[in-house]
Amino acid sequence: MIKKVSVNTLQRYKDNGEKFSMLTAYDYSTAKYFDEAGVDVLLVGDSLAMVILGYDSTTKVSFDEMAVFTKAVSRGTSRSLIVADLPFMSYNISLESALTNACNMIKYGANAVKIEGCSEHIVDVVRRCVESGVPVMGHLGFTPQFLNTIGGYNIQGKSYESTLAILSQAKKLEAAGAFALVLEMVPEECAKYIDENINIPTISCGAGRYCTGQVLVSDDMLGKYSDFKPKFVRRYADMRSVITDSARQYDYDVKNGLFPSDDEVYKLSEEELKQFNFREGVKC
Repeated sequence: MIKKVSVNTLQRYKDNGEKFSMLTAYDYSTAKYFDEAGVDVLLVGDSLAMVILGYDSTTKVSFDEMAVFTKAVSRGTSRSLIVADLPFMSYNISLESALTNACNMIKYGANAVKIEGCSEHIVDVVRRCVESGVPVMGHLGFTPQFLNTIGGYNIQGKSYESTLAILSQAKKLEAAGAFALVLEMVPEECAKYIDENINIPTISCGAGRYCTGQVLVSDDMLGKYSDFKPKFVRRYADMRSVITDSARQYDYDVKNGLFPSDDEVYKLSEEELKQFNFREGVKC
């Protein structure tokens, strides 16, 4: 029987000085393949707003849209821990609505939710979620849902003082019950210092080599999303070329009568075929 990755599994990785992997997944088949490959955590990220739905930022995706993809990923996963992003403004308006949305994500198949930021309200949300049985992953550094207030895709934690500020936020989230923390677009020395001074696992999203876990947007990693490539992304495949070349070959084969072939069609039996009066010269 396959043993499910849990929040305790990730903590053991941290305690034992081991690493774990995390990738975004948005559909049944991709989740199934990543799960079979041994990826420890699957994030139904609000990055799907851009790489799947074609919006220009993560702030455009709705809770209902996130729910659809979370359900799909949950159907394809048996081992990986599923974490679902709570999208923009789905946990900011009130404690009650935040708790309702977080609990609904668990009902839709997620094992945990991820929340960006560390205001007093967000710390309260984390605490209440954990008290209600909803594990919460934090997210600090560059927080895409705050893109408009941050003022762009800017690296965070570039000084000793700003690193201490992020560490202070990390400790608040840890105290509230967060089981792990994504650090996005911070210098690796900053991430290393934070990781060494909190007890929960940290996950690098462009935060260097010293975190317990690493996460990438799968469409970036697979070379499928090509609008831009962050510095910290390593492309393990060139799916854009695979898809384009395959579609081009298919188009050519159809237009030149090469698809389908005789092996790719269904045939009537000889007995049934005799009942048809095909025009002379027409083969079947």
